[in-house]
Amino acid sequence: MTHNVTEIFPYRLERAGVLMQPEPSEPDEAEGVLNPAAGWSDGGLYLLPRLVASGNVSRIGLARVVVTDGRPTRVERLGVVLEPDRTWERGPGNAGVEDPRVTWIPRLGLHVMTYVAYGAAGPRTALATSSDLRTWRRLGPVVYRWEEDVEVDLNLHHNKDTLFLPEPVTAPDGELSFAVLHRPMELPEVSGRDARESIWMSFVPVAEVERDVRALTVWRGHRFVTGPQFDWEALKIGGGPPPVRVPEGWLLLHHGVTGHLEAGTDQQQNVHYAAGAMILDADAPWRVVRRTSQPLLAPESEEERAGIVPNVVFPTAIVDVEGSLFVFYGMADSSIGVARLIRDL
Repeated sequence: MTHNVTEIFPYRLERAGVLMQPEPSEPDEAEGVLNPAAGWSDGGLYLLPRLVASGNVSRIGLARVVVTDGRPTRVERLGVVLEPDRTWERGPGNAGVEDPRVTWIPRLGLHVMTYVAYGAAGPRTALATSSDLRTWRRLGPVVYRWEEDVEVDLNLHHNKDTLFLPEPVTAPDGELSFAVLHRPMELPEVSGRDARESIWMSFVPVAEVERDVRALTVWRGHRFVTGPQFDWEALKIGGGPPPVRVPEGWLLLHHGVTGHLEAGTDQQQNVHYAAGAMILDADAPWRVVRRTSQPLLAPESEEERAGIVPNVVFPTAIVDVEGSLFVFYGMADSSIGVARLIRDL
């Protein structure tokens, strides 16, 4: 599906430095710190980085972000908040709680984390909630309600890059719902949609979650949102940070991938990840109204080009710092960078 594309997009990204790099004395960081979530709690800004130990074992850490002259400049490590200690987070040759995205949902008074549980069944989406970013309650793996008109059972496919919108929306079925973006993997080609990995949206009725927060793990109303459209995202796309409300609608940063994927390899060496953006309709966020034809940020710095997986810019968090929006992103699966999001028009 082709969406409204203009050469002028009202937002751009400007690099603001490297925020976090692996600490040589920390075994949990032997294979990198990357792809963080972030949020505010009790007046402080916190980063929740993915920490990768030897053997591709991932944990989710916590660090306080130090802000200098209105800009995030460094972090103070506070330990680990989520370990891969459930059976569905551990496989025979790997273990992981990976790539967290955290959305503060005022209606629930909770931070909602989506993360990749990398167990024996492969990468599956799981959820956890917290009131303070420090103590997390697991809700378990996500279940996708089967719906005949979708043509596929999403429970049979791995899923990554999942993120909740912060405010309820009226779903296509008319029910007030929490909306969640996600990226199913290895879907068949059906109904004229190609098989490249793309962005979807599902919904959870607010009323069910307010009765029992565990209902957040049962997703329904699955809709294809958009797939790869331009050369810089020819292999696949996926959502980045939870969307933020802007005058034009919902701003969603996403990543686009080119290159070649090696089957059975976790840490790819022949891919190129860049960051772009799209505007989702304010009232119907499953509709894309504008998107970038070129990346807003592509691997150019040394930290973005050389690392565990070279040539990667992977945005995963947006925060408001003293009235300016900053994006935290993974750099070559090894370090964490920060960029300022600037509105030009």
